[in-house]
Amino acid sequence: MLIDKLQQAFRHAGFRKYFFNTGWLMADKVLRLFAGLFVGVYVARYLGPERFGLLNYAISFVGLFIAFATLGLDSIVVRSLVQNIEDRDRLLGTAFILKLMGGILLFGFVAFAVRFTSSDSYTKLLILIIAGGMIFESLKVIDFYFQSQILGRFSAMAGICALCASSLLQILLVFFQVSLVWFAVAQVFSTGILALILFFFYFKAGRSIFKWHFYWSTAKELLQDSWPLIFSGLVIMIYMRIDQIMIKEMLGTEEVGLYAVAVKLSEAWYFIPMTIASSFFPAIVNSKKQSEELYYQRLQRLYSLIVWLALAIALPTTFLSDWIIGLLYGEKYNGAGNVLMIYIWAGVFVSLGIGQGKFWLIQNLQKQQFVITSSCSIINIILNFILIKSYGITGAALSTLISYALGSLLFPYIIKDARKMLKISYKSFYIKVFIK
Repeated sequence: MLIDKLQQAFRHAGFRKYFFNTGWLMADKVLRLFAGLFVGVYVARYLGPERFGLLNYAISFVGLFIAFATLGLDSIVVRSLVQNIEDRDRLLGTAFILKLMGGILLFGFVAFAVRFTSSDSYTKLLILIIAGGMIFESLKVIDFYFQSQILGRFSAMAGICALCASSLLQILLVFFQVSLVWFAVAQVFSTGILALILFFFYFKAGRSIFKWHFYWSTAKELLQDSWPLIFSGLVIMIYMRIDQIMIKEMLGTEEVGLYAVAVKLSEAWYFIPMTIASSFFPAIVNSKKQSEELYYQRLQRLYSLIVWLALAIALPTTFLSDWIIGLLYGEKYNGAGNVLMIYIWAGVFVSLGIGQGKFWLIQNLQKQQFVITSSCSIINIILNFILIKSYGITGAALSTLISYALGSLLFPYIIKDARKMLKISYKSFYIKVFIK
C-alpha cells in the first residue's frame, strides 16, 4: 500500500520537483553536518574549552545584532517572488541594497555596543572581525530567487563548494597552529565565499545582477512587512544566544566552551526542519489560494513530519549524551554531557516553531509573533539568572527548554487567529496524524 502511494506520488510532476529540490538542499545540509562534526570537533579539540568558548562568545555577541543584517527580508522576498516573479529584478535589487545597508548598520551597532562590555581588546577584535563579515550577507539575496523557483540544486551546489573551501581553511589553520584571530577570519571567509558562488550560479542560470534596480517604493513595501520580523529576529537571537553571553559573565569563558559544544551538537540537525519547511513553503503559499482546508492540511503534515523527526533524534541522544561528548571532544569537555541531554529536547519545540513561523508569515501575523517571541525571550533571561546561579550551565539548558516549550505550545493561544494553528500543533504529536 505504501509503495503504491509512493509510486503514485512520483508520477506527479509537481511532487517530483519538490522532492528533488528538497533532496538537493538536504544533501548540502547533510554534508555540512558531517563537516561540522569532523572539522568542528577537530577545531574544538585544538582550541580547548577556554579558547573555543571565547570564539563562540564573539560569534554569539555578533549574533545578537544579526537581525539588522538580514532585516527580516528572507521569507518576505521569497514570498513576493513566488507571487510576482515578473518583478524579480526589482525585488532582488531592492533587497540587495537594503541588506547591504543592514550589514553596515550591524557593524556600527556592534562597534558601539562592544565598548560597554568587560571584554579585553583581543576579544573585542574577534567580535569586530566577525561583525565585518556580516556585510557579505547582502550578497545572499540570490538564494531568495533559487528558493522561490524551486531551484535548490544551485543553492546546494554553492553551499557544498563553500563548505569544502571553509573546511579546508580551518584544517590548515589547525595544522599550522595559528592564533585564535584567524579562526574569526575564517568565519568571514565562509560567508563571503558562499555569497560569491551564489552569484556565479545566478549568472550560469542566465540571469544578470546588472538588471537589478532599487526602488524606494518597493523598499517601503518590503520593510513594512518585514519590520516586525526585524525586531522578532533581534529577539530570537537574544533568545538563542544570550545564554552564552550570560554564562561568560557569570561563570567564565571555559564554561562557555563546554556549553557551546553541547549547543552545536543539539542544533547540528536543525537544518532538517528548516530545509523541509523552506522547500515546501511555496506549495503551502499556493495551497492557501486554493482552499483553507488544503492549506491547513498541508500545514498539519509539515508539523507532524518535523516534530516526529525531532523526537526520533532527541530520545536516543538523551541516553547517549555523555558517550557522544567523550567520543567526539575528549575528557576536556566532559561537563557538556548533561547540557546535551537537556538541550537536545529543545529541538522538538524549535522544529515546531519553524513550522509555525510559516503560518505567521503567510497570515501576515508578524507583529503577533513578535509579541510571543519577546515574551519567551524575557522569560528565558529571567530563568537564566535564576537557574545558572543554582545549576550552572545545566541551568542555562533548562531555561532554554522551558521557554521554547512555552513559545510553541502555550503562548500562541493568546492570539485568536492562531488558535487553529495551535490545535494542529498539538495534533502533530499524534502518530495517527502523521501516518494519514
